[in-house]
Amino acid sequence: MSDDVIHGRVAALVPAAGKGERLGPGAPKALREIAGTPMLVYAVKALAASPAVDVVVVAAPSEHIEDVRSLLERQDFSAEVFVVAGGDSRSESVARALISLPEDITIVLVHDAARPLVPVEIVSGVVASVREGHSAVVPVVALVDTIRSVNDDSSIGPTVSRDTLRAVQTPQGFTREVLQRAHAEVDAPVTDDAGMVESLGIAVHAVDGHEEAFKVTRPLDVTLAESVIARRRVR
Repeated sequence: MSDDVIHGRVAALVPAAGKGERLGPGAPKALREIAGTPMLVYAVKALAASPAVDVVVVAAPSEHIEDVRSLLERQDFSAEVFVVAGGDSRSESVARALISLPEDITIVLVHDAARPLVPVEIVSGVVASVREGHSAVVPVVALVDTIRSVNDDSSIGPTVSRDTLRAVQTPQGFTREVLQRAHAEVDAPVTDDAGMVESLGIAVHAVDGHEEAFKVTRPLDVTLAESVIARRRVR
């Protein structure tokens, strides 16, 4: 790992242009409110609160970009925050945010706006792992449910051992060079940026995630998120 990466600045990218159809009709997913505040605000605050993060870039829906800018300008963040127009896909939104970064950024995080309650220590831990020499880092949590395969005829197949299985969360961390290369060279369908990097033959390192970094996808997740927020407020 070069000294530039070890000592360079860190940016967190938030692709937030998704519609969130599983949450039902309404505003874009990142602007849906949880306990009276848009999900995006919680996510940006969590990233900006980490002393390891210098810049946060939000890739917003192009038709709502001024609304998002206005929303974020009213907040008090601990890092520089700016907004760019996102694309039609997650990868396009990340690519557009990457292009906008200052030259002195050497480490890049990519975080789902739909994971609004990620603890600050997870953010800082991912950055620390990249600085320690890992080109790609993902936070993971163990699975708690029994996992079974299902056959084409809907019959249940064998139980899958959970011992080596993990659920992947965000923020995912990368050296800027590796992430830029992945977005320039990988065109195959993948579900996240770590998958793109892995397609290049680069190892992805796992660190501990957190149960509160869950993804808000369904209405029930909103209820759970509101419960977590209420608990945090009384601590």
